[in-house]
Amino acid sequence: MLHVNENYSKIKPTYLFAEIAHRVAAHQAKNPGAKIIRLGIGDVTEPLAPSIVAAMHRAVDDEAGRENFHGYGPEQGYAFLRDKIAKCDFQDRGMDIRSDEILVSDGAKCDCGNIQELFGTDVKIAVGDPVYPVYVDTNVMAGRGDIRLLPCTAENGFVPPPETAGDADIVYLCYPNNPTGAVATKAQLQAWVDWANAGKRLLLFDAAYEAFVRTPGIPRSIYECQGARTCAIEFRSYSKTAGFTGVRCGYTVVPDELVAYASDGSGVPLKPMWTRRQTTKFNGASYITQRGAEAIYSPEGQRETRATVDFYLGNAKLIREAMCAKGYTATGGVDSPYIWVGVGSKSGDAGDSWAFFDKLLAEANVVTTPGAGFGAAGEGYIRISAFNSRENVLEAISRLDKVL
Repeated sequence: MLHVNENYSKIKPTYLFAEIAHRVAAHQAKNPGAKIIRLGIGDVTEPLAPSIVAAMHRAVDDEAGRENFHGYGPEQGYAFLRDKIAKCDFQDRGMDIRSDEILVSDGAKCDCGNIQELFGTDVKIAVGDPVYPVYVDTNVMAGRGDIRLLPCTAENGFVPPPETAGDADIVYLCYPNNPTGAVATKAQLQAWVDWANAGKRLLLFDAAYEAFVRTPGIPRSIYECQGARTCAIEFRSYSKTAGFTGVRCGYTVVPDELVAYASDGSGVPLKPMWTRRQTTKFNGASYITQRGAEAIYSPEGQRETRATVDFYLGNAKLIREAMCAKGYTATGGVDSPYIWVGVGSKSGDAGDSWAFFDKLLAEANVVTTPGAGFGAAGEGYIRISAFNSRENVLEAISRLDKVL
């Protein structure tokens, strides 16, 4: 008899953003003439930087002739990109990360979801609450039921302290955070690194939004903390850094020192395991994509991509200030493209995040993301994304001003 993986019955039948898309489509069907402004899903709107486009065009030309044609590439990524990553993202910033510790992929979401395959189903997982759903759902799909939720609240600045993780073996951290937009100080991250090293634990650090950090002293990588090489894996993405949501490229850093443990207590290096997993199940990001990613690190690419990120941060500032001016509390929007708004923080407003989402959609034709979709602790909040044109952001603010 053919049996299903019954762990799938333990997760919600639809992914959060699929449910949002369903509600938006239903609203559009009832109001075909409505101009809907989407500030929900974190998808970019600005075009790729000119230097990236030019590099990808050259790469397409390479594929047009036998002399420079590229077929299957190295599953770990081409050396021309891995070398640039190691130098520009880490070594030039004082971190000891080598190119052979970097594995290029088609995005951080896949890597964050797939990394759990390296570990036994009996490991204890801890995640922040509210949380990016991928961290939880992929572990439940694999049969892990012992998932500890770490309360991320306004009281702790949405950065839980290590003692809340108890006896967890693996902790997912994401800073700048999705969905709350909060950032962690170096001292806060160092506390997590020290905790992990003391108990032979592992930190999975999602740094997808590091390019948005502008405040001096806020870490952009877990490897800025002493001792992180022995306890942390880091995930990076070009989706928000350089507009690659549709192009698909990112990478994961697995230092040589990282080990997990076999049943006999012996240490098992994780980098060879991740390499083996990727070479078995993944054929690598395309040559054209990786040439585009390489161009991000050129002087022109750095200027252009930073300007685009600054543009989104400008949108975030406008949204944050507008919501605060209406009497709502807001986190994020400073070193993050997300603004986390307390929908019950204004006197007289209900704290039901889905109801607030429906209100803004029905009355303002503005799409946000209900906080409850990120976990129980997200109830009472909505996430507003700064990814859109300036014209649409200003129009959305005007509509929200009238509705709220």
